[in-house]
Amino acid sequence: MQYYYQDFLIRDWEERERTQAAEVIRSVLSEYGLGWEPDGADKDVLQVEEFYLAAGGEFWVIEHQNQIVGTGAYYPIHRGEKAVEIRKMYLLPTVRGLGLGKHLLQQLEIAIANRGFEQIWIETASVLKAAVKLYESHGYIPTTGVETQRCDRIYVKYLFSNDLNF
Repeated sequence: MQYYYQDFLIRDWEERERTQAAEVIRSVLSEYGLGWEPDGADKDVLQVEEFYLAAGGEFWVIEHQNQIVGTGAYYPIHRGEKAVEIRKMYLLPTVRGLGLGKHLLQQLEIAIANRGFEQIWIETASVLKAAVKLYESHGYIPTTGVETQRCDRIYVKYLFSNDLNF
């Protein structure tokens, strides 16, 4: 997968970008006072092949002027019926406010629906106010069952074939 949104290249992650993608995520977490957990919640970023690709998910990077400025990913989970979890949706501060987050979420939803999944789960932290607002404004419903220690919110969205009106 590879396409442009404005002057951002959104494409599949490549193995040589493991450190760059991890640094984007670590940097954003740090910005909000959230810890980087390479042996816990962030282990998946260091093992993309195992956690995403081999599991039937996808891990995307957003590139701008030959630099990784964001990430977005999902993988199947056993939390619900035909369910996935959107993970690692992070943008550096320099590229926020341009509609990129909204676009990325919509493209992840389309990719997920095209693969036949019916539920999307997202865990996040209240301190990520823009993310919370984005999810709530796009039909994600607060629920219970947070599994990631640094998160205090969990959302679910049920997909139906005619619901993705973009």
